[in-house]
Amino acid sequence: MLNVNKDTITDHVIAALSKDIPDRNRQIMTSLIRHMHDFCKEVDLTFAEWFAACEFLRRAGDISDEKRNEFILIADILGVEVLVDMLDHRVTDGESESTVLGPFYRENPPVLPKGASIIKKTFDNAQTVKVSGRISDTAGRPIEGVTIDVWEDAPNGLYDLQDPEQPAYNLRGRFTTDANGEYAFVALRPEPYPIPYDGAGGELLKYMGHHPWRPGHIHFMLAKDGYQSLISQIYDSETKYLDNDSVFAVKQSLIGKFAKAPAGADTDLVLNFDFKLKKAAVERLVAAE
Repeated sequence: MLNVNKDTITDHVIAALSKDIPDRNRQIMTSLIRHMHDFCKEVDLTFAEWFAACEFLRRAGDISDEKRNEFILIADILGVEVLVDMLDHRVTDGESESTVLGPFYRENPPVLPKGASIIKKTFDNAQTVKVSGRISDTAGRPIEGVTIDVWEDAPNGLYDLQDPEQPAYNLRGRFTTDANGEYAFVALRPEPYPIPYDGAGGELLKYMGHHPWRPGHIHFMLAKDGYQSLISQIYDSETKYLDNDSVFAVKQSLIGKFAKAPAGADTDLVLNFDFKLKKAAVERLVAAE
């Protein structure tokens, strides 16, 4: 008969893993079981606390649907998504840093010509900005034909998905770099906004004593065959919450300067920001051979 107690339970559970599962499954589950059991022992977890955690996860599931995944939000609040991104997208060749996708990306944004505006609704006291830059490889050579999806929140702190008063795909667009690797579009200066805190994620923020606010930023998604895709954000150097982002996604290399536009310009501000893309693993392997 098995002698199951607090000192042997961990080994018993690990021993119950099938010999037929893949090695990666075994590695992940063995580590997960050991860490979870050690956590329970370290904090001397009570049954009431364990049950409260189970109910918390149930509520996270209740509020989740195809448009909102509360578990991703919880992972963001705990810094897990940004950590996984750093592990899975290590900078090795001088390419631009990536960061989290966020919950407000929409597929198939409007395809627009270079320099076009993504603004579909005006807001009082909003500042317009011309965003431009150059996309190159890690050797500094321009890359033509990079697809760039951009999206941002409105001055009221809401994305179009959250705000029925905004037109569909407001402040979203898809652009392509020219022969010089250059891109340009007109947007609005982004504002800080709170991540959703009306569900389990908000409960977790309250438990942690943390705020829900994100600094003002513009999202970028860059893709071209033969290169590693890049999901990133440009942060306003003058925005609030740069030093205490609620999801810990700010990186120094992704902070940009929103400068006053020169006299006669069509926008209030200008922002220049370049990106570097790394060749895809297959391309690098072929080159090595």
